Amino acid sequence: MTTGIGLSTLLGIRIADATRDARVTAIRDSAEHSRAIASFKERIGDVRSVDDLLADRELYVFVMKAFDLEDQIFGKAMIRKVLQSDPAEADSLVRKLTDPRFLELHNALGFGPEGVGNSSVAKPGWQQEMINRYVERQFINGQTDTSESVGTILEFRQKAPEVKNWFDVLKDTGMAQFMRTALGLPAETVRLDIDKQAALFARKFDITKLQDPVERTRLERLYAIITDARDTSRVGQNAAVQIMGGALRVASGGGQFVPTTLDISMIGSTPRRPYG
Repeated sequence: MTTGIGLSTLLGIRIADATRDARVTAIRDSAEHSRAIASFKERIGDVRSVDDLLADRELYVFVMKAFDLEDQIFGKAMIRKVLQSDPAEADSLVRKLTDPRFLELHNALGFGPEGVGNSSVAKPGWQQEMINRYVERQFINGQTDTSESVGTILEFRQKAPEVKNWFDVLKDTGMAQFMRTALGLPAETVRLDIDKQAALFARKFDITKLQDPVERTRLERLYAIITDARDTSRVGQNAAVQIMGGALRVASGGGQFVPTTLDISMIGSTPRRPYG
């Protein structure tokens, strides 16, 4: 796990939130990204087919980065099939791929089985949505490079409001890992049949609560605390461990070990000022 040196996840996410606007502006204004955005706006309106998109490397790379598919850029043959898939057909490639990013890409580009006919790309609103998606992805990736756990929380924030059921969570590796951690489920859970995993998650948490911002903040805190508790390099920064350590010192007079229990639900409760 990549972490910020000496920073707890809670402090890391607080800093990310406080500096977000400045960082996003810096991304938009940087030589690399401002040039990519300008090229996208200038040429995307001329794209009328999958072939047009794939033939223009700059546009293609921009779109792939916007959907966090940079690691798939060289798989043009597969991307062509994804964009020309029909999600209504059970055996279509876009339905067979479990990674939700491919379906998001397909739905956003709007190409049909013939690979032509997308008129959305000429609309300023659609273009701005793609630019915003691209910039947001650069912001999240930058935060992830500094702290993987902070990046995971930012990903959770982005995706949680769209979740309808536990299968939406389980098909997304990052979301599933976040929820397993926040709910205190062992990593071995992933070995279970997906239906059993969904049932287990459902017993632990009401999925409809993901629509509640207060509940999402509580989950973020739980994830941060548990993640840091497992990271020996940052154990001194972890709120739960600090509280436990304080209780041990008080109860023992500073020396003798005295067993104690810690109510993680109390640590995970949302304060009046989140991350304060």
